[in-house]
Amino acid sequence: MSDVLLVLNGPNLNLLGERDPEQYGRDTLADIEGAVRTRASSHGFEVDFRQSNYEGELISWIQETRGKVAGLVFNPAGYSHTSVAIADALDLFDAPIVEVHLSNIHKREPFRHHSYVSAVASGVIAGLGAHGYELAVDAVARLAGR
Repeated sequence: MSDVLLVLNGPNLNLLGERDPEQYGRDTLADIEGAVRTRASSHGFEVDFRQSNYEGELISWIQETRGKVAGLVFNPAGYSHTSVAIADALDLFDAPIVEVHLSNIHKREPFRHHSYVSAVASGVIAGLGAHGYELAVDAVARLAGR
């Protein structure tokens, strides 16, 4: 089994700490990456941490890493609610997938209540802020038998 944990982040997450901190918190994506690396190392994982504002790039990364990583922590951000293409790519992913959202998408606008990604994810963590990423790492480790 691979020792690499893939962490993907969707659009606008590069603006964390600046964008609507009341909704998304004050942690930056770099802060989250540091916490993820620390938590992942406790499970023996190396971390491949990426962010893109482009749907096609996220899909390419999902396809490129199939069979090469122990699991995926994925915050698809706005693509959660719109991208059948990302869900299709994830459906072929052969390792645990934990979807994570900083905010509780079920307490927000009705269009955010549905996630195409949730249908193919092993589990979903929402509404726990940046800490949700660390919990997602723990969940992938458990699902991967670590």
